[in-house]
Amino acid sequence: MYKAVAFNPIGVTLPLEPAARMASRLGFEGVHINLPDDMEAGPQRVRALLEELRLKPAGFGLPVNVREGDEAFRRDFAQLEPRVAAAAAAGFERCSTYILSFSDDLDFKANFERYRRRLGECAKVLADHGCRLGLEFLGPRTLRDGHRYEFIHTLPGMLELADAIGTGNVGLLLDAWHWYTARHTVEDITRCSERQIVTVHVNDAPKGIPIDEQKDLVRCMPGESGVIDIAAFMGALRTIGYPGPVIVEPFSERVKRMSPNEALAATRASLDAIWPEK
Repeated sequence: MYKAVAFNPIGVTLPLEPAARMASRLGFEGVHINLPDDMEAGPQRVRALLEELRLKPAGFGLPVNVREGDEAFRRDFAQLEPRVAAAAAAGFERCSTYILSFSDDLDFKANFERYRRRLGECAKVLADHGCRLGLEFLGPRTLRDGHRYEFIHTLPGMLELADAIGTGNVGLLLDAWHWYTARHTVEDITRCSERQIVTVHVNDAPKGIPIDEQKDLVRCMPGESGVIDIAAFMGALRTIGYPGPVIVEPFSERVKRMSPNEALAATRASLDAIWPEK
């Protein structure tokens, strides 16, 4: 596995080239991009930039809204193929998105079928360009409270959906925050193959708040509070031989108030502090 950065979650909103150059100077090994904005220069220019900086193409977010109405889905899906083609031409092979853990309109069975169908269409396009799709489950109980129907909010449940899609290129975006709030264990990770985990996010949780009262988007830098057993999490990834990017997603207001260089430096330092010894 390697140390990568996604810029938006740490409040860095610079264009790709200056952000990537700053990340390279600070020792990151890969970058995550957003489509279509980060492809404005064209895939060959992006590929050349990453090669110059010796940065790995860590991944990109699925540029399709799979969570809302059919109109939004169809509008985005119509643009998916050229956007994926551009990302793949730049060397990116990992894609990810999150799945809501609730619905106010569809019961579990109907929601499962809608996600299976929509994600299947997206996964086929990704597969045509040699890309994989990681699905993120959302663990916090507070996200599900007050909604009519619960949906998938665990690692095994998301793997069940990935298998049901049936395209062979769908697995997990595994986030330490959601692993913790879903009350998962190291064994839940070590039961996975390295192929089943597409992308990894790391972070920490505030102190003094019971698990079932933790609120999404109120997080800390990885290792900052010690609430999440990040050493066990990272050790499990090393045990299964996960080879992909590890990205900090802290949603930290403290970090977002920093300058881009300070935010990137703090992010790199947090990864260094949690990185397992060889």
